[in-house]
Amino acid sequence: MPLRLGRQFLLAAVSSLTLAAAPAWARGDAPLVAAASDLQFAVEDIAAAFEAETGMRVRLATGSTGNFARQIREGAPFEIFMAADEQFIADLYADGFTRDAGDLYAIGRLAIMVPHGAGLAPDAELDHLAEMLAAGEITRFAIANPDHAPYGMRAREALQARGLWEDLQPVLVQGENVSQAAAFALSGNAEGGIIAWSLALAPQLAGRGDYALIDAELHSPLRQRMALLKNAGPVAEAFYAYLMAPTAREIMARYGFALPEE
Repeated sequence: MPLRLGRQFLLAAVSSLTLAAAPAWARGDAPLVAAASDLQFAVEDIAAAFEAETGMRVRLATGSTGNFARQIREGAPFEIFMAADEQFIADLYADGFTRDAGDLYAIGRLAIMVPHGAGLAPDAELDHLAEMLAAGEITRFAIANPDHAPYGMRAREALQARGLWEDLQPVLVQGENVSQAAAFALSGNAEGGIIAWSLALAPQLAGRGDYALIDAELHSPLRQRMALLKNAGPVAEAFYAYLMAPTAREIMARYGFALPEE
């Protein structure tokens, strides 16, 4: 069974990387955007550019795609949902929660990231992870929770493809989302973890460890789709359009996302 970390350690690890979920829903005219955790830094940059160019502001909440989908069904006041897996948008559309089927905005990728001095060398095929695991030299390894986080689902697929999933169970640490998985991986209490490539490339994290892009053949694609919710207003509509415009797309590319037409 995956390890369950104590609450104090979890909070300390997450806050140390400033990766905790965005503020709870607050009152105000700015629409609330639910964004998958792999977008943590990219969407912040996009929102800042949007405000600078238009004078309009959005509020951001980042977290697990699966948790956001559940919250939307329960009436959460989001106006845009940027999911890390398009199936969640498809399901919400089928059940009448979104205006339409939305737009594919990016293809995400997985990375293995390890803190400096951990002894684990990141590589695309996870070969050194397999070697260290076989030698009993892995004490903790982090991924996002595969029950509701798409990056956790794909991490599980990659580990299963390499035949490592079962052997990792005693040392596996699960973050609530991929941002928390990154916090655990770089906390100094783990040899590393599988996180979003976009987070590994972020300036806030890139200098804290070593990383490698995982072979895309080891997992199914992370087709990331977004949609306007039924209650979306004019500012949300403007931000949604901006997300498909050149400035936003350049920011997404800088964080390692493949753009849909590529």
